[in-house]
Amino acid sequence: MFQIERPTNEIVRLYEPGSTYREKLKLKLEEISASKLKIPFLIDGKEIKTKLSKNIIMPHDHQHVLAEFDFAGSAEMQSAVQAALKAKPEWESLGWEARAAIFLKAADLLAGPYRDILNAATMLGQSKNVFQAEIDSACELIDFLRFNAYYYQEIMKVQPLSSSGIWNRTDYRPLDGFVLAITPFNFTAIAAHLPAAPALMGNTVVWKPSDTQMLSAYYSMQIFREAGLPEGVINLVPADGVLAGDTLLSMPELAGIHFTGSTKTFQSIWKTVGDNIHKYRSYPRIVGEAGGKNFIFVHPSADVGSLVTALIRGAFEYQGQKCSAASRAYIPKSLWPQIKKLLTEEVASISMGDVRDFRNFINAVIDQRSFEKISKYLDHARDSSDAEIIMGGKADMQTGYFIEPTVILAHQPDYKSMVEEIFGPVLSVYVYDDSKFEEVMKICDQSTPYALTGAIFAQDRYAVERMLIQLRHSAGNFYINDKPTGAVVGQQPFGGGRASGTNDKAGSALNLYRWLSPRSIKETFLPPQNYPYAFMESR
Repeated sequence: MFQIERPTNEIVRLYEPGSTYREKLKLKLEEISASKLKIPFLIDGKEIKTKLSKNIIMPHDHQHVLAEFDFAGSAEMQSAVQAALKAKPEWESLGWEARAAIFLKAADLLAGPYRDILNAATMLGQSKNVFQAEIDSACELIDFLRFNAYYYQEIMKVQPLSSSGIWNRTDYRPLDGFVLAITPFNFTAIAAHLPAAPALMGNTVVWKPSDTQMLSAYYSMQIFREAGLPEGVINLVPADGVLAGDTLLSMPELAGIHFTGSTKTFQSIWKTVGDNIHKYRSYPRIVGEAGGKNFIFVHPSADVGSLVTALIRGAFEYQGQKCSAASRAYIPKSLWPQIKKLLTEEVASISMGDVRDFRNFINAVIDQRSFEKISKYLDHARDSSDAEIIMGGKADMQTGYFIEPTVILAHQPDYKSMVEEIFGPVLSVYVYDDSKFEEVMKICDQSTPYALTGAIFAQDRYAVERMLIQLRHSAGNFYINDKPTGAVVGQQPFGGGRASGTNDKAGSALNLYRWLSPRSIKETFLPPQNYPYAFMESR
């Protein structure tokens, strides 16, 4: 019997002026900024190079090239699948505790010598400020690795009852085939967790990262390799999304998909799997977290100061590029003048710029495509009679892809920016008549297809309970008097329903169960020697 103690969450460093942590990280930022890496992809533990390559730039300084990475074609992706299938028999036969040891070591490497490296890569390559990087690429990823190992142990303990003369047991097998992990740009922790969680459970993985997260993905893979991950268990293969889908989603050996990204892409993946269902060796497990249009619903009894803080942090941290970001708010007319005044003052004080200047709260959105998409929403609001921009609204991509934190006042609850996912630093507000509290709650619940996160603000406990009931299916992660972002592994397992995903709760045992195919084993110690039953005897 082996024992993994229940972990505690990694302590978040604050990087306050004068701290050793701050100065060490700044040195690492300078070092990575000054070096231009040539990043290969990894198949069967071997570094593969092709003639296809792309640049990794700083979103906040898009003329600065951080690295160049090679791109896989169809042949290389098929080779990655074969490498995963070749590695699988030995990997799944390894004791669970040996697999857990690799990822526990990776957590310790990240908590120690790799912390500044992965934080700096995330800051520079994904334009995250120091605090957002620390809670993501350090603390959350460390927590995923440690808690997943602990939850795996707890799953193994769940065994069936046995009657006299019989021993029943459950064999927690990995899936039959390879797992495809398709990961997003916005969270280094999620990007590494998506291949690592299935691998921990004995699966082998083809990992297709986002182009714009490739720098931190490369360093994440370096950590896994240094921790002792065998060749072929996780194969890091950056590739064009359409080509990857065409190549990998129809392969008979596809056993599972671990996905985080847009709802449109996830639905396309699901449809492709459905179209190919007759080809597969087994029905692929599909685990996905997709888009969100996350709300903050305010009751007239709400505390204004804490609400405004939640609006700013929920909507504008990491430029709103969180699937959980606060994107729409429903505010009672009685509180709106007070909220508007304080919110205007606070938004005006927000600083925006390079991540290496630690005074900045807002940095750049990820790339030109995102910049242009968000800008179109701002242009629409300027030209619409159903909305007006009341704070921010400027966009400038001369140096970096900068968009000011913006508040749109919507005159209709179904205005475009109130119902469509924007994925940028844009908060849409609808002011409702206090007497229409119940009616507007229904609108909040039904006006978008998403159900990822939501928050309510109220001091009146009757109102809190009423909102909990009415909005029960509107969010998989629900917050009372807090912003709808910042889920912590082991505390608030993360995921939503409806168009937001399969709600398989990353950061809990629920997610890990999806990468297992249990086998029930019955062993009879003294089997019967004759076929007749007692009821057949004559008297």
